Amino acid sequence: MQHDLIAQARTWLAEDPDPETRDELAALIEAGDTQELAVRFAGTLQFGTAGLRGELGAGPMRMNRSVVIRAAAGLAAYLKAQGQDGGLVVIGYDARYKSADFARDTAAVMTGAGLRAAVLPRPLPTPVLAYAIRHLGAVAGVEVTASHNPPRDNGYKVYLGDGSQIVPPADGEIAAAIAAVGPLADVVRPEGGWEVLGEDVLDAYLARTDAVLSAGSPRTARTVYTAMHGVGASVLTAAFERAGFPAPVLVAEQAEPDPAFPTVAFPNPEEPGAMDLAFATARRAAPDLVIANDPDADRCAVAVPDPAADGGWRMLRGDEVGALLAAHLVERGASGVFAESIVSSSLLGRIAEKAGLGYEETLTGFKWIARVEGLRYGYEEALGYCVDPEGVRDKDGITAALLVAELASGLKERGRTLLDLLDDLALAHGLHATDQLSVRVEDLTVIADAMARLREQPPTALAGLAVTSAEDLTRGTDRLPPTDGLRYHLEGARVIVRPSGTEPKLKCYLEVVVPVADAAGLPAARARGAELLAAIKRDLAAAAGI
Repeated sequence: MQHDLIAQARTWLAEDPDPETRDELAALIEAGDTQELAVRFAGTLQFGTAGLRGELGAGPMRMNRSVVIRAAAGLAAYLKAQGQDGGLVVIGYDARYKSADFARDTAAVMTGAGLRAAVLPRPLPTPVLAYAIRHLGAVAGVEVTASHNPPRDNGYKVYLGDGSQIVPPADGEIAAAIAAVGPLADVVRPEGGWEVLGEDVLDAYLARTDAVLSAGSPRTARTVYTAMHGVGASVLTAAFERAGFPAPVLVAEQAEPDPAFPTVAFPNPEEPGAMDLAFATARRAAPDLVIANDPDADRCAVAVPDPAADGGWRMLRGDEVGALLAAHLVERGASGVFAESIVSSSLLGRIAEKAGLGYEETLTGFKWIARVEGLRYGYEEALGYCVDPEGVRDKDGITAALLVAELASGLKERGRTLLDLLDDLALAHGLHATDQLSVRVEDLTVIADAMARLREQPPTALAGLAVTSAEDLTRGTDRLPPTDGLRYHLEGARVIVRPSGTEPKLKCYLEVVVPVADAAGLPAARARGAELLAAIKRDLAAAAGI
């Protein structure tokens, strides 16, 4: 067994084109570290609907140049089998470790396979890549990013020519094509022959961002902005300048791209402590809003002044921003369909219904939301908003930030705030309070065991609320394809439990709806909502054994 493992590692080493990972693997072989080698060679990183994502390092269970070259070769073979020989593949990348190398390798493989490749001019937000696919008439796009994962991770996200991320059966067919790739020496990788795009593709994207705003709308909101050590700062500030908003005050410590993410444990605005520097800057600058992007700038976080909050600033939940943007679009006379994933707040459906607009619920992820026919606006509770589906068929943290700033500006002109509008929505539709129970694990069997336990012994009540229906979503529904998840409807509440598609986490999404008769009843409704969410969280954790 040990001999086989060492032999397998030596075979991989002989093919590895990267001196860094070659040295790393050679050291493990030299040290006879079979325990670590067993982890690295336990299988291969699985290509799924999120593409590839994993820790950087040597071996087939890590993100590295060998794995990326195989992924690119499989994607090229898939595209050619679909009759796309000679088609254009656009490649974008963020500022993480190895991202530029992975982008270059992808361009070389596509060129060698007889496709045309074009690489974005520098590390840029993921939505710029999603836009470029449609703008340039490409047959596919690749974004090298691990979004808001830890610093040692990287990833590989694939889009097809409609500008949307891949969904079944394409993901399975691409995975099969990757598995069929032979020795790396047989993958043709020329030294050149692909195009490096100019700034004009970014200029075209920025010109498009103007389209999300109403002509002549107020542009007075003052913002503090953090790029979270990612690639968003230059693009967001350019978009705000074009639109005529005051220049955002940058969180200096986090403004420049840095793959080490030195000021945050996890570069995700939702993680505890990630916004501390932004709030400190806001206390000095006294803006109307704090806006944050995640490192690849496809997500947008919003915080508002709130005297009742610790430190005077409150992060809005993704569901709150989702509802605010929907209300803003309704007020502007939007038509079309509003869509969200099943884990997001049901408030969007009520807003759409009252406005006479279409409404759709999808599986988790913008790969599904973006495919809704007639889509005008889509959002997901994890800070993702698609406000210009014709331009970017994915979540876009830049255009979402512009729309939030426009909404805040309009309210400001009337002496109101985003919190006032949230109160209006609670009075119109009931107080929709949401929360999440999220458990990060080292051992993935913890997640499998929790799901199995809930399937075998589903709860009959949570927080004293009777479970009125329980659905195992692996069977699919009349509106949704199958997915690994559980959905419980309770009297005045809803719970969804699912494994994360991109991180080693079990995620439980909770929502309660508390009726509220008038403004005087709002504090009591909020207190009741918080109490119910805490109790559901406690009871669900016990039921799942986590």
